[in-house]
Amino acid sequence: MSTPFYVSPEQLMKDRADFARKGIARGRSLVAVQYADGVLLVTENPSQALHKVSELYDRLAFAAVGRYNEFENLRIAGVRLADMRGYAYDRRDVTGRGLANAYAQTLGTIFSSGGEKPYEVEIFVAEVGATAADDQIYRLTYEGRVADEHGYAVMGGDADTVASYLKEHYTDGAPLDQALHVAVAALGHSADGGQVQDRVIPVEDLEVAVLDRTRTQPRKFRRILPARLAEVLGDRGPAEAAPAVHASETPASPTAPAPSPGPESRDGDPEPPVAPPL
Repeated sequence: MSTPFYVSPEQLMKDRADFARKGIARGRSLVAVQYADGVLLVTENPSQALHKVSELYDRLAFAAVGRYNEFENLRIAGVRLADMRGYAYDRRDVTGRGLANAYAQTLGTIFSSGGEKPYEVEIFVAEVGATAADDQIYRLTYEGRVADEHGYAVMGGDADTVASYLKEHYTDGAPLDQALHVAVAALGHSADGGQVQDRVIPVEDLEVAVLDRTRTQPRKFRRILPARLAEVLGDRGPAEAAPAVHASETPASPTAPAPSPGPESRDGDPEPPVAPPL
């Protein structure tokens, strides 16, 4: 009888954590910033159909990085839990702390079980209060750990480089326009090949939403569209999209000679080739 294969629990948890961490780092960073009138959520997302920032309830917002299908399932579960709790009890009973605890239990159970792979996601649950002191940002990791963030928070991608930029430029109680400038500049501040460089992200690739306590209606979640972003951010220089491949990995192609212009038709389009007579 052969000896069964054995892996220590410490090594198993370490491998599962490394697996989840690598999957999250492959994505793009997401920034949560507290400003004078609420909480600002900014990320780089070229897709116009798949959102990384969404509304959970009246005063609650959800933001995530990692695998879309996994954090979308968590978002839907959070919306259903918030709706049921608000309907059964009172809308004021739906809090960010309660949803963060529910997410923590779900992620912790999935991470600890050996039957399935851990979720490659990290989550923000943001809540706006009546005053700036009541605003909350909860960060949940892939293993179910909960952290109460203050001022600003970053997850996904090159989070350390983005966080270092925010640490130098963040101002407590700043207006929305100033907070948006700092958050977008921090997302473009990345390390490529060991060198830190600043990249101008096109407004069409930005996904921005706020929890604005100054709104008169109960729902405080609001998206900022590209037209408004272009007006607020102004001229930041030539926009640069996120590089798909590293420059050193792109093969250099020889320059092809320009084709000689052919005869033109009356409309300015080139004439089709004519077969020689038989």
